[in-house]
Amino acid sequence: MIPEAREVHLSRKDRKVLEACCRSPVTLQRDLKRARIVLLAADGRSTRSIAKEVGVQPRIVSLWRHRYADHGLEGLQDKPRPGKQPIYTKTTDKRILKLLDKPPPQGFARWTGPLLAEALGDVDVQYVWRFLRSHKIDLVARKSWCESNDPNFTAKAADVVGLYVAPPAKAIVLCVDEKPSIPALERAQGYLKLPNGRALTGQSHDYKRHGTTTLFAALEVATGKIIATHSKRRRRVEFLDFMNSVTAAFPNRKLHVILDNLNTHKKNEDWLKAHPNVQFHFTPTSASWLNQVEVWFSILQGQSLSGTSFTSLKQLQEHIDAYVNAYNDRAEPFVWTKKKVRQRRFKGRRITQL
Repeated sequence: MIPEAREVHLSRKDRKVLEACCRSPVTLQRDLKRARIVLLAADGRSTRSIAKEVGVQPRIVSLWRHRYADHGLEGLQDKPRPGKQPIYTKTTDKRILKLLDKPPPQGFARWTGPLLAEALGDVDVQYVWRFLRSHKIDLVARKSWCESNDPNFTAKAADVVGLYVAPPAKAIVLCVDEKPSIPALERAQGYLKLPNGRALTGQSHDYKRHGTTTLFAALEVATGKIIATHSKRRRRVEFLDFMNSVTAAFPNRKLHVILDNLNTHKKNEDWLKAHPNVQFHFTPTSASWLNQVEVWFSILQGQSLSGTSFTSLKQLQEHIDAYVNAYNDRAEPFVWTKKKVRQRRFKGRRITQL
């Protein structure tokens, strides 16, 4: 049964708004029909005739006539609908985060989506994954860090960084360290063709050892060039022999040598007295990353040593020497951009024993 028709009285302002709505090409069809219903009702048309002309049911016409008569133009807007109540709320999110702060179940190395869902009991694993993705929480990727406990961290780090940023005039700054026990491994090399047609280089899992070499290297900060020699061992005598070759490469020059805290680098006062033009600078404890030669060792590993095969120790040493020569031909200094040095403790640092 159709309710009794309500009289519709349009103000001049409302009529202009509704007519503009009918003329606009971007008006939604639902809004267009509601505007036409009200305009026709204001002209005195009956509910059935309006329904026939607009193409809707008479009850729809009656609805919008009543809505406009009671609330004006605001009555032609959709009322807010409550919708379905969400299953999971912010409380659920807090429960997941709180659980991540706890150690995983006994016997497991880390939390996974299914383990979290099982521990929560009433949360679907798919929601757990969505929550982790939205908060950019990766349960698989692992990062490590090293915190220096050196009480003189700031002073030592500032000393080293100062040599990078503002080296002393007419002096040579060198970064010295060793890469010990580089193995000469012989592996079968070749190309692999996968079932999908993709080809890539590969090597056999089995290998044959042909000994190891220890590489002593000095990086000249101003030019980026490398001085390197090989040794069988990594003792104090080998280190001082290398330093003798370094001082010979820079005769009558003041040398500032940056070293880490390896025991063989320290307690060399007799050698330093014999070489008054050389001064050692040590990085803070557990902060050898401040030594720029470590960057070069990483480049050496990635560009020269990874995925290679050697049939003898001599071949490995010649291979490294060839790379050093090629590197020096195009060497460029590393640019140190961070000038502020400060020591900051990790908040909530803890060590958990499993």
